[in-house]
Amino acid sequence: MQEFLGTHTPRLDEKGRLFLPARYRADLSEGLVITTGQENCLYVFPTAEFHRISAQMAAAPSSSKNVRDIVRVFRARAHSDTPDRQGRVTIPAPLRSYAGLDRECTVIGNGSRLEVWDTARWEAYLDEVMPAYSTYSVETEEAVPGL
Repeated sequence: MQEFLGTHTPRLDEKGRLFLPARYRADLSEGLVITTGQENCLYVFPTAEFHRISAQMAAAPSSSKNVRDIVRVFRARAHSDTPDRQGRVTIPAPLRSYAGLDRECTVIGNGSRLEVWDTARWEAYLDEVMPAYSTYSVETEEAVPGL
């Protein structure tokens, strides 16, 4: 599987279907899982990657309420799909509502997953984070918190 990178701007059709970026259709042709992401976007994983992450979550201590909450939301809102011949997947109404998706979408590659954003929400997010991003240095770990 290749790493998902880049920004794409497909539109949702009237049935809530999204055209996947052409360059990633082969990686997702065997199936995918769409679920709630953070910052009100959706995560799209190849099925095997979703199961790998879900298994990692299952290994976390279930005695922690925070862990139980995260695992429940991640799995409960998950939707399995297989792209049709035109590379479209249906995004269920609850997931569209969560992400504020109507028509204009932005799909970004983020490593092992795609993220689907409402375009206006994505642009607002970029406006918020770009000032801090300009101070990061990819050459030094100290410049990026948490690395």
